[in-house]
Amino acid sequence: MTSLALAETRLKQFLALAKPRVVSLIVFCAVIGMFLAVPGLPNATVVFAATVGIALVAGAAAAINCLVEQKIDAKMQRTRARPLPAGELTSRQTLLFASLVGGIGLLILGRWVNALTMWLTLATFVGYAVIYTVLLKPATPQNIVIGGASGAMPPVLGWAAVTNEVAPEALILFLIIFVWTPPHFWSLALYRTADYARAGLPMLPVTHGSRYTRLMIVLYTFALVAVTLLPYAIRMSGLLYLASALVLGGVFLAYAIALYVRYSDALARRTFAYSIAYLAALFSALLVDHYWR
Repeated sequence: MTSLALAETRLKQFLALAKPRVVSLIVFCAVIGMFLAVPGLPNATVVFAATVGIALVAGAAAAINCLVEQKIDAKMQRTRARPLPAGELTSRQTLLFASLVGGIGLLILGRWVNALTMWLTLATFVGYAVIYTVLLKPATPQNIVIGGASGAMPPVLGWAAVTNEVAPEALILFLIIFVWTPPHFWSLALYRTADYARAGLPMLPVTHGSRYTRLMIVLYTFALVAVTLLPYAIRMSGLLYLASALVLGGVFLAYAIALYVRYSDALARRTFAYSIAYLAALFSALLVDHYWR
């Protein structure tokens, strides 16, 4: 293998550590928060710096997650091909990568955005990489509920980036993602129950069974639909968003109820896939409504 090919392979391995698909959704929600925070267009330089900074810190948090869970990942079909359990990267390389990338991200946020966003992003990093990954995930079936707080932070980070404050509207965006996280993640956990059981992780389907988990998905989805009406209730958004939220939420509820009534792994996979599309479409509707009104 040539040095160029080797460098390209190594780059792909480090990129895999950063979980780019997960980070892309994080960054998307953060950027939506930036645009919703101001009546016009936010400062382009701040948007660029905040986007890069948040993406780098999120990638570093993902790498730490891979580092901590490498032995667990080796036992799970879904994750055994990741660079650490596959033996492609070492723990030291991963730690150095996470430290460098995360440090640069925080530096960008502190230098070109503002101190509030830097500290909030650092707190989010600690919440995911330490509190969720190290403390909650191996200890309680409510790990994703409690740990979901860190995953719900991106729009708050985006809002703070362009306004240097955390407004009530930003907290509503936080609440939407916070309530969305359990039905989203439990849909995945349902068809990966054997994986989680093999790894010894107390995910809800492992500890409480499939039927109970499916009931929780239905209840949380009802709560999610209610929470998504809050932007309209406080006049943060208009009828375009309201209609979108109701339609998107109705489809999500239909998936959740169908999952409860006639479970199959295939349906759980479709529900999980829809949950990702749902959040992207919901936040897109918020953005379109923001400029359309």
